[in-house]
Amino acid sequence: MRLPRTRDKAPDGLAPGERVLAWADTDRGPVGGSRDALHLPDGAVPWERLQAADWDLDTTTLRVSEVGTWGEPRPEHVFVIEEPRLLLELVRERITASVVLQRHVPVDGRRGVRVIARRAPRGDQPVAWVFEYDEGIDPDDPLVRTAADDALLAARDELGLT
Repeated sequence: MRLPRTRDKAPDGLAPGERVLAWADTDRGPVGGSRDALHLPDGAVPWERLQAADWDLDTTTLRVSEVGTWGEPRPEHVFVIEEPRLLLELVRERITASVVLQRHVPVDGRRGVRVIARRAPRGDQPVAWVFEYDEGIDPDDPLVRTAADDALLAARDELGLT
């Protein structure tokens, strides 16, 4: 059996010099990953803007969620992929590699806020900072805001970005 050549079916719209590292056909068209982004049928999402990816073997479904804003629905992309090839490994590796630092700060017992620093793979963008709040933690509470600000300062200091 001869596999189709990547350049015949892989996603379009890559930047000059960018190449597809892994791809797969999906129910919505080809999806592929380059060094810098996950290329979807309707555009590309930089790896540092992706929060998580889940693979359901039973339904052959890949669910990829973007970093969101607290209190708003998180953008999500869902694809059925019959033959994922190396795409699943690439997605997991690239999302994980974009996380530079992650710290959880308890505010109420074990519940609290997580400070996450993410960076683009090419390294030419500033570190992006994200807060994630545990269930039941109100980001508008002054105590929570103070804890988040203190955690951000400590994390920036730890990375030498103060």
